[in-house]
Amino acid sequence: MKFKNIKIVFMGTAEFGIPTLKILNNIFNLDTIVTNYDKPSGRGQKIRFSAVKEYAITNNINLLQPKNLKDEGFVKKIQKINPDFIVVVAFRMIPKIVWKIPKYGTINLHASLLPDYRGSAPINWVIMNNEKITGVTTFFIDDKIDTGDILIQEGIKIDKKINAGELHDKLKLMGASIVEKTLKGIIENSLQRIKQSHKNKFNTAYKFDKKNLKIDWNQNCLEIYNKIRGLSPYPGAKTSLVSKSGETVNTIFYESEYFFEKHNHNNGKIIHEKGKIKITCKNGYLVIKNLKIEGKRRMDTESLLNGFKIEKYEMVK
Repeated sequence: MKFKNIKIVFMGTAEFGIPTLKILNNIFNLDTIVTNYDKPSGRGQKIRFSAVKEYAITNNINLLQPKNLKDEGFVKKIQKINPDFIVVVAFRMIPKIVWKIPKYGTINLHASLLPDYRGSAPINWVIMNNEKITGVTTFFIDDKIDTGDILIQEGIKIDKKINAGELHDKLKLMGASIVEKTLKGIIENSLQRIKQSHKNKFNTAYKFDKKNLKIDWNQNCLEIYNKIRGLSPYPGAKTSLVSKSGETVNTIFYESEYFFEKHNHNNGKIIHEKGKIKITCKNGYLVIKNLKIEGKRRMDTESLLNGFKIEKYEMVK
């Protein structure tokens, strides 16, 4: 009960923040949750509540969904709450007029070891870049993106076969734990603020677009393998199957294996043998284990080959 008088406002939308929400609600006074406003999404353009909104409703916690974080009415509501902390997990840029309100400050949880991989997709990029370690960081928010003073960091080794979804699930639990340690440490005045380095060049976790989601079949097998697992299960590594007549079918690869072996084929050639789909790359072959063909559901290769004539297609691009 020691920390139940510490008033918290949480800001976030993604499922990554749910373990943190649970800790805040159990240990502190989680007064208000701020999440994105509802908007239609998907093919049916239906309104779908975020995981964070669902948590607020289920637990009967005050919920705010501002379109503009600088809106005078919203700012006044946060000022009236007068929180000890604002805790931010996977949310928008917070304006200074808001992050300056709390007594102790506004704390952000980021899914990388800052200053490396500042940006919106660190979990994906560390795998795509074949990093060996990653982790979570808490820091004080300032005027720029992911540049504030570091409070706590914890690292984890990246398994060679883990995909982005699996790493996400590990880091969200680690993140919740260090948020708890961070808030308690600030209250007890036992943490040291560490300035982030701005001198060296660090990796950036860029937003995804059509170009960086697409597989480049001129890369080597390991690079393509890392791209597939780094984008699995979302947003998915994209390519197209090309038939002998030039017909193309959009495809997403979710799981693969690779092996190095010299060959005389052009990169991107599809080889169908013994119930497997192999694709040539710079220094070997990629074996596709799980995929989604346009117009079909996601499935493993064996299931796909039961009804899909892969022999029609000779290349990927």
